Amino acid sequence: MTSVGVVTPFWLDRPPAEAVDIAVVADEAGFGTLWIGEMATFDAFALATAVGLRTSSISLKIGPLAVGVRSPVALALGLSTVVVMTGRRAGLALGASSPRIVTEWHGRDWEPVRRMRETVRDTRAILDGNRVAGFRSQQPVPGTPISVAAFGPAMTRVAAAVADEVVLNLVSAEHVANTKKQVSALASVPPPLAVWIPAALDPGPATLHQLRAQLAVYLSPPGYGEMFTALGHGTLVEQSRAGRPRAELARAIPTDLIEAVGAIGSAQDVADRVDEYFDAGAEHVGLVPATAEDPAGHGLLTTLSPLLTKGRR
Repeated sequence: MTSVGVVTPFWLDRPPAEAVDIAVVADEAGFGTLWIGEMATFDAFALATAVGLRTSSISLKIGPLAVGVRSPVALALGLSTVVVMTGRRAGLALGASSPRIVTEWHGRDWEPVRRMRETVRDTRAILDGNRVAGFRSQQPVPGTPISVAAFGPAMTRVAAAVADEVVLNLVSAEHVANTKKQVSALASVPPPLAVWIPAALDPGPATLHQLRAQLAVYLSPPGYGEMFTALGHGTLVEQSRAGRPRAELARAIPTDLIEAVGAIGSAQDVADRVDEYFDAGAEHVGLVPATAEDPAGHGLLTTLSPLLTKGRR
């Protein structure tokens, strides 16, 4: 069974507390899952607790959080705190992140592949109530699903081996289909695949600018750049890697690149686009609502919910 959830975005041109407003709208609209990541605003576990206290039933997926920044003990304590304090179902997601965030921001070693294997193993054991390195949680949460964000062959192999779910962000439907094949070939029982996509109803200039600014961040990183090149936008990737200012790159991004990795247009256009990702092999689609002209994604989420949640869990 497929499902559609909502992702709290990190729009730099919007107030950080809008994340809670988005959560409330998603809950009231009937979406079943809310993803809560972490960048440069709130601690994800603290935000998830606030969201759980402001909403009624939506389940929470915390992350993807940068692996190696928190120990398995810290991750398990954070997850169990959210569950106990809110009475809400919650899952955990981990990702490689980047050397800048892991090493420069947090002062940790950049060893994503090894760290991911060890962190998933030990965090799962602690949440299940087992003793790890002398520590045993007094508030275990057995059976907590752990998702792993995968981009690139090394992390895809790890995700296929240890994750309860594989997560992709800002990718084309074709990339989803390719990853589905890879994961299916790597695991006898392949984990389900989730994908995050930016979404907007009938976007105007401010919304398109917001979406372009996000895409400009992803033009140069390994993996993303190659995907955008395959989609026919190699010149932008080359310019980004050569140091062209991000603001200039954002202005140069064509609408068809946004459409290739997102869902924009009429309500039916967005719903059809979500179905393309399901047809490509995703079991879950997380909508990242653009909010430049639609505060808290209210118009998008309330309009799309009847089309996207019907017949799904």
